Amino acid sequence: MEFAIIAAGEGSRLRKEGFNLPKPMLPLHGVPLIERLIRLFAQEGAKKVHVIINKQSPELKLFLQNTAFELPILLIEEDTPSSLHSFALLVKNNPDWESCCLTTTDTVFKPHEFHEYLTAFRSKADVDAFMAVTPFVDDESPLYVNTDQDLKVEAFVDQSTPASSFVSGGIYCFRKAAMNCALESVETGNSRMRNFQRALLKKDLRVEAFVFEKVVDIDHLKDRIVAEQFLSEEVS
Repeated sequence: MEFAIIAAGEGSRLRKEGFNLPKPMLPLHGVPLIERLIRLFAQEGAKKVHVIINKQSPELKLFLQNTAFELPILLIEEDTPSSLHSFALLVKNNPDWESCCLTTTDTVFKPHEFHEYLTAFRSKADVDAFMAVTPFVDDESPLYVNTDQDLKVEAFVDQSTPASSFVSGGIYCFRKAAMNCALESVETGNSRMRNFQRALLKKDLRVEAFVFEKVVDIDHLKDRIVAEQFLSEEVS
């Protein structure tokens, strides 16, 4: 399985609040968000990590090139209109991928839950897309995920309904059919990750959810305090 990180966002809200480096370099307990993710991926067996960044992040590029990670970092430097376009570019550039785990850098989760998530995905060979979900609503514009009792995804919706127990956690595992769907989705003019996820269901692909107790989304400096407290619970 391949591991990929979308680190192409501008982090404009953090800059307005006084953090002048790219968002992936925001530290949690002294460790930049992107470094934390890369080291977590390495612990889970990644042989290399694919990272896509924008062309306005020279500090991030240097950090990734100069930090001594224990595995290769395959860097794509490209300005894309959306996270979906970034993912589609990763897929297009790597036609040999059979499965992948994808995250954005502003998603913070506990390592033991991530391990359980990957273990579950590897055991479900018939699942095309495996979505991390959480009952903890933290995102400013969450994507609600409706599932049946077996956690098979039935709908992705913008507004909460009585059937909405979870929101998307921003962590994804995909197999070939789902990755091909991402390419098709971009080709048809879609520019939102959530609409791609809806397209998975329209194509009758097998989409299931895995529940994380909590996933923290980093949009503002105050979110760092929440995330650090959350991660401290893991080791306390």
